[in-house]
Amino acid sequence: MAFARAQTQAGSANTLLDILTPESLKGGASWVRGVTVVLVGSLLLTASAKLSIPFFPVPMTLQTLVVLCLGMVLGPRLGAAAVLAYLAQGAMGLPVFAGTPEKGIGIAYMLQHTGGYLIGFVVAAFVVGLLAQRRWDRSMVTTVAAMLIGNAIIYAFGLFWLGSLIGWDKPVIALGMTPYLLGDFAKILIAAALLPTLWKTLKP
Repeated sequence: MAFARAQTQAGSANTLLDILTPESLKGGASWVRGVTVVLVGSLLLTASAKLSIPFFPVPMTLQTLVVLCLGMVLGPRLGAAAVLAYLAQGAMGLPVFAGTPEKGIGIAYMLQHTGGYLIGFVVAAFVVGLLAQRRWDRSMVTTVAAMLIGNAIIYAFGLFWLGSLIGWDKPVIALGMTPYLLGDFAKILIAAALLPTLWKTLKP
């Protein structure tokens, strides 16, 4: 009987969070789950922004990986809310972004060259969360596709913002995308290996 209930729960789960959430935090206590995962997600984003990994041709952070995995694990609303909480902390002057406080803090930092990418984080987390609800995170092929879509959204916002700031006569793509493609490809492979494996491991 318990196994049958677990099978039903896993089969009807929209996201990994649905499986990972204890029964005590479902139903009337769901707001506790929401607040908790949003705060934890924002802390993970801060940690990922501060962690720099030597890579070629530029050092790599895990921030876009965390952004997209938050969307896919938490779903569209909570994933986007976690990113918004992270941005709100940064807007209040907390040194949560990469390069802060050395490169500035608060709104002044967010209006610099990386501002478009920060906006793109929110949209990308929401979109890949929608895809996860449609089971795109349960196979390697669809996970790669979802991550590619998420990265494309982030770059679209980031490059538009960057070009608007420095001028479209400058090599915007060479400055704001090309150096990071190899690192993003590595992070896509990590997500493609991790998320489907979690589904297979957690489902009875």
